[in-house]
Amino acid sequence: MGEITIVGLGPGSFGLITVETLELLKTAEKLLLRTAKHPTVAAMLERGIAFTSYDYVYEEKTSFEEVYETIAHDCLRQAALGKKVVYAVPGSPLVAEKTVMLIRQLAGEQGIAVRILPGMSFLEVLYTRLAIDPIEGITVLDAADLASLPPELMTALVVTQVYNHYVASEAKLVLMEYYPDDYEVIVVKNLGLPDEQLLTVPLFEMDRVQEIDHLTSVYVPRRSTAVKRFSLDPILDVMAKLRSNEGCVWDIEQTHSSLRRYIVEEVYEVLEAIDLQQGELLCEELGDLLLQIVFHARIAEEAKVFTMQQVIDGISEKMIRRHPHVFGDTSVRDAGEVVLNWDAIKKQEHGHERPSVLDGIPKGLPSLMRAYKLQAKAAKVGFDWDRIEPVWDKIYEELEELKDACAQGQAINMEAELGDVIFSIVNLARFLKIDGEVALNTTNNKFRRRFLYIEKVMKEKKLKWENMSLKQLDFLWEEAKSNKI
Repeated sequence: MGEITIVGLGPGSFGLITVETLELLKTAEKLLLRTAKHPTVAAMLERGIAFTSYDYVYEEKTSFEEVYETIAHDCLRQAALGKKVVYAVPGSPLVAEKTVMLIRQLAGEQGIAVRILPGMSFLEVLYTRLAIDPIEGITVLDAADLASLPPELMTALVVTQVYNHYVASEAKLVLMEYYPDDYEVIVVKNLGLPDEQLLTVPLFEMDRVQEIDHLTSVYVPRRSTAVKRFSLDPILDVMAKLRSNEGCVWDIEQTHSSLRRYIVEEVYEVLEAIDLQQGELLCEELGDLLLQIVFHARIAEEAKVFTMQQVIDGISEKMIRRHPHVFGDTSVRDAGEVVLNWDAIKKQEHGHERPSVLDGIPKGLPSLMRAYKLQAKAAKVGFDWDRIEPVWDKIYEELEELKDACAQGQAINMEAELGDVIFSIVNLARFLKIDGEVALNTTNNKFRRRFLYIEKVMKEKKLKWENMSLKQLDFLWEEAKSNKI
């Protein structure tokens, strides 16, 4: 039974190989190199050191996992034939070397002796170049393993094996889930060699650096605060618990139908927070709205209809599909053309023409919003004025008809004519590019604030409603108005 001695070829310069390793390379019975694509190899050839490399394996296999397993098994096969194998890897044998880990594991199972000589890795050179003290903490990961990055990373990060632009691009996308897009990273090229480069670039440009190859790594400085990866898991777990047998009776009893009014209420509370321009309140209200979405998704998942992940995947795919000018090669001149493309793609998605131009507007929408959408749909096929003046005329016309209906005293006609007035005002809002629903909601909130002011003043002055005249109340109203309440 043979044995395997594993050595490191150092981070780049031939002078960084240890004396013990050099002597072993010269006298090896069977010298195997994981790759000959390493700066020390030219110096080895000058000294007449013969070897066999596994570079051909990289060409034959479709994944790095297959490459590493093939190399490890072949090393063990040759040792099993009674040969004293010397296996050499770039850098240090125990830094970012999966083949070494596999060889040690398999050798233990097969009873083959393995000896590892210490060697210098690129990390020692990196510490020197960047003035890093590793005692402060550093995480080293292969680019292929970035998915296992800890959710809350408290150390600096070194990404190794950034072989090419594709790997750099994939690594960048993962890192952008943890760091800001413009977070500065250092792309390290040819470390320890005469043409060494340390390039500081924003994260989003990491894969745009020229000539990325097998001697490229990336250093990501430690952040001042913990890096937290965005996750919906906390709220999903809370909702699952609330709906479980050990959960809340009220939550368990809810259905899509019973929750309808709550999601409408939360939308209006979000709108109010936006109008008040209070960031903290908006954050809270968006959370309440998200809770309703998670609630509906949980009910659907329990019924095996769809999952929250399908909700997220579906809207993500739709946004990509409907924005070919961002995610594809379509060009647009302005926002108007974006809307035209959106409508055209939407038609294709439905796969057929709707029987009516007005189809697709939910009947359950608030009336003002529904009126707006009905008018907008009709306008797309030309059923609309091209100037605002006739819109004003229509409002005055409908007001006169309402006055006539009121004079006649017939409730049905008054209701119908009042509806016509409101519908014509919605049309005016559309021409002014104002959302009538939002405008009325703003006025409702304003009315509430001013009325609360009146109540506050009356309470402070110990006044009673029954003793107040309309003129007095109107004075307080104007006072609130002058105070910009």
